[in-house]
Amino acid sequence: MSRHYILYNPLAGGGFSSEKEKKVKKLFLGKDNEFLDITEINYSDFFENKLMPDDTIVLVGGDGTLNRFINDTVEFEKTNPIFYLAFGTGNDFMYDIGADSETPVQINKYLKNLPYVIVNDKKYFFINGIGYGIDGYCCEEGDELRLKSTKPVNYTAIAIKGLLYKFKPLNATVTVDNIKRSFNKVWLAPTMKGRCYGGGMKPTPNQDRLNSEQTLSTLIWHDSGKMRTLMAFPSIFEGGHLKYKNMCELFTGKHVVVEFDRPCALQIDGETIRNVTKYEAFATND
Repeated sequence: MSRHYILYNPLAGGGFSSEKEKKVKKLFLGKDNEFLDITEINYSDFFENKLMPDDTIVLVGGDGTLNRFINDTVEFEKTNPIFYLAFGTGNDFMYDIGADSETPVQINKYLKNLPYVIVNDKKYFFINGIGYGIDGYCCEEGDELRLKSTKPVNYTAIAIKGLLYKFKPLNATVTVDNIKRSFNKVWLAPTMKGRCYGGGMKPTPNQDRLNSEQTLSTLIWHDSGKMRTLMAFPSIFEGGHLKYKNMCELFTGKHVVVEFDRPCALQIDGETIRNVTKYEAFATND
């Protein structure tokens, strides 16, 4: 008999509660289900001994859960159907592909030819994007708030405070497919596989994660003062920021290097890395 392996993240979306477990069981009523904690699973044993050809994998969590899964299982061939049920906070992957949080969606095609980034000599695959600048700062601040309280983190409020006085823009050198450019007062420098991050922001609104050329998109928001940036910033939620052509520039390519003139926090699919001066992104692992 085929089995559904429910791989859940106990930390996603405020924790894997009994209510969430009931919801998952209801969706797969009548199925042979086994729940596995992704923070404890031995993937070698899972893929080589446990998983049968007619079994199904269901990932339950948020963008961080997806990121953890793709990085922890990169060495294993994935031929079984893999579904995703969004129980996270931001759920940018779900939003980007046009799915909803009530229905599991098969994601095998989205797990192929994933990009990766080198940060501090370490390699990370990503499924949504890399945030560098005030977006990385927001994740850093959000992590600290979560250590102090169980209340949901208001990233918009963090961003506004950052824009007003806490975050200082940086100078950057950006190289896309061997074309090097320099920018002053950089607020954002994300490189994206999809369109969305940060709970629905669209820094690269025209990016297609399944585009045939397998390119990435990089946004550079630069040379704008605090108040001007603050006034324009809300437009990023609908992708309208690109109309501000003198401060928002978009580049596409397969190899992206971003270097800041001082350390700054960086986020990969919402997971924070502190004190980064450079990242190097590649569109595929070929």
